[in-house]
Amino acid sequence: MAIAVAAESLGPIRETLALARFSRQNNGMRNLVLIGVLPIAACTVPMTNESIKPPVAKIVPHENHWHDEVFVDNYYWMREKEHPEVRAYLEQENAYTKAKTEHLAPLKAKLYEEMVARVQQTDLSVPVRKGGFYYYTRTVEGKQYPIYCRKPASADGSHDEAAAELVLLEQNTMAEGLTYLGFGDIQVSDDDNLYAYTTDITGFRQYTLHVKNLTTGAVQADLAERVTSVEWAADNRTLFYVTEDATTKRSNKLWRRPLDGEPELLWEETDELFRIGIGRTKDKRYLTAGAFSTDTYEWRYLDAGNATGDFQLLLPREKGHRYSMTHREGVFYLRTDRNALNFRIVKVAADDPREANWQDVVPHKDDVLVSSFEVFEEYAVVQERVLGLNRFRVLDFADDSWREVTFPEAVYSAGGGGTPEYKSTTYRINYESMVTPPCVYDYDLKTLSRELKKQREVFDYDASQYVTERVWAVARDGVKVPVSVVYKKGTPRDGTAPLWLYGYGSYGITIQPTFSSERLSLLDRGVIWATAHVRGSQTLGEAWRQDGMLMKKKNTFTDFIDCGQFLVDNQWTSKDRLVAEGGSAGGLLMGAVVNMQPDLFRAIHSAVPFVDVMNTMMDASLPLTVGEYLEWGDPNEKPAFDYMMSYSPYDNLEAKAYPATLITTSFNDSQVMYWEPAKYIAKLRTLKTDDRELLLECKLEAAGHGGASGRYDRWKDRAFQMAWMLGQVGITE
Repeated sequence: MAIAVAAESLGPIRETLALARFSRQNNGMRNLVLIGVLPIAACTVPMTNESIKPPVAKIVPHENHWHDEVFVDNYYWMREKEHPEVRAYLEQENAYTKAKTEHLAPLKAKLYEEMVARVQQTDLSVPVRKGGFYYYTRTVEGKQYPIYCRKPASADGSHDEAAAELVLLEQNTMAEGLTYLGFGDIQVSDDDNLYAYTTDITGFRQYTLHVKNLTTGAVQADLAERVTSVEWAADNRTLFYVTEDATTKRSNKLWRRPLDGEPELLWEETDELFRIGIGRTKDKRYLTAGAFSTDTYEWRYLDAGNATGDFQLLLPREKGHRYSMTHREGVFYLRTDRNALNFRIVKVAADDPREANWQDVVPHKDDVLVSSFEVFEEYAVVQERVLGLNRFRVLDFADDSWREVTFPEAVYSAGGGGTPEYKSTTYRINYESMVTPPCVYDYDLKTLSRELKKQREVFDYDASQYVTERVWAVARDGVKVPVSVVYKKGTPRDGTAPLWLYGYGSYGITIQPTFSSERLSLLDRGVIWATAHVRGSQTLGEAWRQDGMLMKKKNTFTDFIDCGQFLVDNQWTSKDRLVAEGGSAGGLLMGAVVNMQPDLFRAIHSAVPFVDVMNTMMDASLPLTVGEYLEWGDPNEKPAFDYMMSYSPYDNLEAKAYPATLITTSFNDSQVMYWEPAKYIAKLRTLKTDDRELLLECKLEAAGHGGASGRYDRWKDRAFQMAWMLGQVGITE
């Protein structure tokens, strides 16, 4: 493809939940006079890759008046989503990226073929018992989406493979004529007959509620819009659901609706710091409605058999108190951080849940994070994190004894695999490592003997040829930061190997050392993969999280830089072979570290990056901005404003050399709006002093924060990203 861009650059004046950002288009731009968009014209003379010129975004100075200062933003106009010139500019960027990367097509195709070839394309998940049925999904070769199914349990409650299958949702049929199909909440009624589910067809995470009668097949469609969570009452006819505000996307209203009646508003949360959700205890006794901010939780409950009743407050919200609840035999079990930074588990009589009556079940420990607590009829399972690795302990209510589940590898990921049945005497755990494909185990809660139900088949893979280990980088303040590493045996450790460093570090989200069949294409080409478990996550507990948020946020960025430097200093790689990747808040991480130390990295892939921090956080009308003051800080307060301004990637771009950069985003992303990366690219082009590639790929069709919804489409996208990064370190086949 040959393109020519007609324009000259005008110098700059001055120039983002969980996991977790939301934005929307700015509608206050109607009176702005836009200067003509730069045309892309066909050229009759073929052009070399080197001669292709990038788009040049027009400059329209816009003044932001913050804290008695004026900040000029030359690209503020890109926020007007509906203006045709905005889309035209993004189309130019896509055309430029396509032209600059056409030479990668053979490598992209090869990587895609490798990804597909490793996967058992026609497959099914391990069935899970819920009520009188076993539920599972299956995939079919050539089909983009999974098919939701169930089979009746046998007379003794076991799974009967020969039983007749009922297709609950055939996503491939539902997706016909659509470019995107996403599912939110799915809940089945107690009598196993009604199937409530929510769908999104735009990528904007705006879900519509439907109910399917599994006996007749009839569907009640479009029962409610903007639904974020759903739960059934025990009467098999009443739905409780939460909806979000149309502007802020904050989950703020709880509704009750009989299927044959009208919706009734039960609770509207007016505090902008809080969002709400609806659930149900595992024993099915109570419906639970919760309100949550970053640092404060509140729960209410209602007997599920009394669908018309009123919710009762468990414990009133108190600033800084986070707790969750479940129930067993007249006792509430609470996971609470009251006098317990890393949380503890307490029990209390349901008829008098005051703190004075609490009894410790799992006491607090400074070095152990209590992640979750599941209560069954005879047992309870606590999930904890110790030195960044998950463990499980089982409580036998019969004799109050504890037993611990152990795992064979030094570095691994293990999590609860979903065990919905209250009377279950087995517990499902998903296990994997960076060299062990995902496994599903059922553990006998009495003996802790385990049964392997399934291990994901990976074709042409020999685990013995790969090595994973954990190393500890020393940050500049002396703190040791864990780094999970995987590579193929024989990969040199003399600084010549390319190394792909991944990071996130926000909202307490911990990136686990998991397996990736896609990653094998990198490892087989001599690339080392490393994940830096930086502060801002909960890898080493709640203190680790708090040390990377608010006025300590820069620890996230310096940790990542120090991990990269450690890997260079110890000859895992070299600066000209080190590439880095992060997405969403991890995209903020990418933007911050290349501003702080650009010479450490050869190339960066930044996905849906939160990079325009100040414009987003200073606009309270944007989705969830106010709620995120507790994560990033309230910029209306001058100290917080100054601190955030000091690391905001967009605001700290300057004239210097930057790594090669690929930014990917979606026009319909509801969490980080397209204009953040678009503005960032436009500004960086006017400042960078090097000739390294700077590319933006924006999905203009329906797509979301995670990109495309279909699996084959996702693989194609990932193949492109990998091909580009490999090309930056000289790997072309």
